[in-house]
Amino acid sequence: MLKQGMLYGMVGAAQLGADWLAFVALSYVGMSPAVANVLGRIVGASLGFVLNGRFTFRQADGSSHLHVRSLSRFAISWATMTALSTLLVTASVSALGLEATWITKPMIDVLLAVAGFVASKYWIYR
Repeated sequence: MLKQGMLYGMVGAAQLGADWLAFVALSYVGMSPAVANVLGRIVGASLGFVLNGRFTFRQADGSSHLHVRSLSRFAISWATMTALSTLLVTASVSALGLEATWITKPMIDVLLAVAGFVASKYWIYR
């Protein structure tokens, strides 16, 4: 589990970076923060699904968990986490402003990543 946690963290850092860069760029040019958040999370999710399925949660025989069932479960988990993230990002923009939300968004997503790890390990890639 430690190895999976470390791999999940490395993949998550790449996801977080891609998601955050897309969010900042899109919101900077005037896109709604809620829409920019969803699009950023799509960018990060695309990267994460493949890398986690292929490396982090691969089967004992070395094969990946990249199949329709895991993609369906990933989509459900992603939609739930994205709804929570978007709600929190929108609240942050209202309370703190856009520029401060550029800083708080990674913190929001790191907190959600813990729940994402549990969902990935015990449900998505099973």
